[in-house]
Amino acid sequence: MQRRKFLKNLGFAAGAPIAFQGIPIQVLAGQQQFQKLAAQSNNDRVLIMLQMHGGNDGLNTIIPIDKYEEYYSRRANIAIPYKSGNRTLIPLDSTVPAADQVGLHPDMNSFKDLYDRGKAAVFQGVSYENNNGSHFRGRDIQLMGGSSDDYFSSGWIGRYLNQEYAPMIYPEQFPNSEMPDPLALEIGNDVSLLFHQEGNIPTSISLPGNPQGFADLIENLEGFTDEGIDPRGIPPEFLKPSPYGKEMDWLLSLEDKSETYIKRLAEIYAPTKESSVTYPEKYPFSNSKNPLSNQLKLIARLLSGGIKTKVFLVKIGGFDTHAEQTTSYDPTLGGHAALLYHISSAMHAFDADLKSRGLSERVLTLTMSEFGRRIASNGSYGTDHGTGGPVMLFGAGVNAGIYGTNPDLSKNNVGMQFDYRQIYANILHEWMGVDQSVVDQDIFFGDFISGPSHAGGNYEPLDLIKEVVTSADNYTQSKFQIESIYPNPATNYVQANVVVNDYQEVNFELIDSSGRVVRSARRAIAPGKHTVTFQLDNMMPGFYFFKAKSPKLNDTKRLFIRK
Repeated sequence: MQRRKFLKNLGFAAGAPIAFQGIPIQVLAGQQQFQKLAAQSNNDRVLIMLQMHGGNDGLNTIIPIDKYEEYYSRRANIAIPYKSGNRTLIPLDSTVPAADQVGLHPDMNSFKDLYDRGKAAVFQGVSYENNNGSHFRGRDIQLMGGSSDDYFSSGWIGRYLNQEYAPMIYPEQFPNSEMPDPLALEIGNDVSLLFHQEGNIPTSISLPGNPQGFADLIENLEGFTDEGIDPRGIPPEFLKPSPYGKEMDWLLSLEDKSETYIKRLAEIYAPTKESSVTYPEKYPFSNSKNPLSNQLKLIARLLSGGIKTKVFLVKIGGFDTHAEQTTSYDPTLGGHAALLYHISSAMHAFDADLKSRGLSERVLTLTMSEFGRRIASNGSYGTDHGTGGPVMLFGAGVNAGIYGTNPDLSKNNVGMQFDYRQIYANILHEWMGVDQSVVDQDIFFGDFISGPSHAGGNYEPLDLIKEVVTSADNYTQSKFQIESIYPNPATNYVQANVVVNDYQEVNFELIDSSGRVVRSARRAIAPGKHTVTFQLDNMMPGFYFFKAKSPKLNDTKRLFIRK
């Protein structure tokens, strides 16, 4: 078979993705330095970048409660209701200072649940200096990890790998026994700047079908022969260092590397089990299908199969909401609402899937969008290009909380509280284990934080990652608990001071030492602090337990009753 026919039959295309289980995947980071990094990494943590194409409207995602009247006045035709209507904003955290309290879009219940379980965080006002509100330029800036006047040809992850290991030509030494997998996979049709390295070419191929289909296709392919003009079609030696030479080396090596790689994908995927978790398929109020579910489901299965890939990039589009961001009859419905539901619900299912596979402590997901939207809405039930916006983090290792405060709504745009590189830098250091000096000097160049510096670095530490992942349970208990019972010892009555951070149906019980429930009550309570009282008439003296139980609250305090 001729080489051209071989490539054509396989569907190879430079810069195109693999269609894996019907999902396009970019194969990135094939150079040997990537292989070494994954093989030698001192942890098995994984980073997922969730790209929100189009510029997300942060003010209808994370809504300022303490400035609600001003928020409503600036965007009355699309404002999410607060205290009236069937669908109102979801208060995120009643335990933080009033100036920092925010609400979620009503279709983000799943995000609220993750937050309450210590598995989600929000950053307010993420941007960069002189944000120009351009889609393509904004994406390039965040993917390359530069400022508004930088034009790097490499991405921030690519630069990290480039400085860690000397550049080597792909794919001469790929794969090998130590690292049979690529370091990074991009799910989608584009070749992202995120993983590019200075002086290297894209490392992507395209194949149709599913993993087993890949393997079957390779097994049935005939060998190829050259036309006799040149035994390998290799360019002259003096052209090898040139971009042309690199491109030719890459193209000529595709047929040699494809069989091994495709078999490896099938080998990883085939033994894994289907998810026991039901991923959301579509938005409940329309036929909008969830584009993230299959992407995240695939990642969970690949990780379960033992893939050593360190970084994934997943994508969801549709956030360029100049018109019809909401419906004209209900500001809580529309295209933007569906997108927020897709992210929130898919990430919730992904967390459950990872947990069922014993992988939840290894994976961190970070959202990114090229810019936010204007504070004021327009007359088309939409919002125009802005600057700052929120960033969300997901994962069992996240230090859950609200970072930053509510924006000044008297301006045209949401002001910057965090340079996006500050978040990336902290994730590289805290989560991926990159030395601070490497982050400062070789990846982000230490010139983007105007605030206080710390020893050994120029970016401000944020403490994003828990030291002990299991502290997620402690976080939930701090938001849902019996703070105290009084008096104790008690005689005629006892009062329990209870804190919840969500609307809860709570069962309250007074239990004697034999386990018998002697007093009980059931109450629907709102976020905040509440007092529950039990009268103790005709109660025998002795030790008892005051218990409060709901889906998120499970706490017990010991009580002594005396006469």
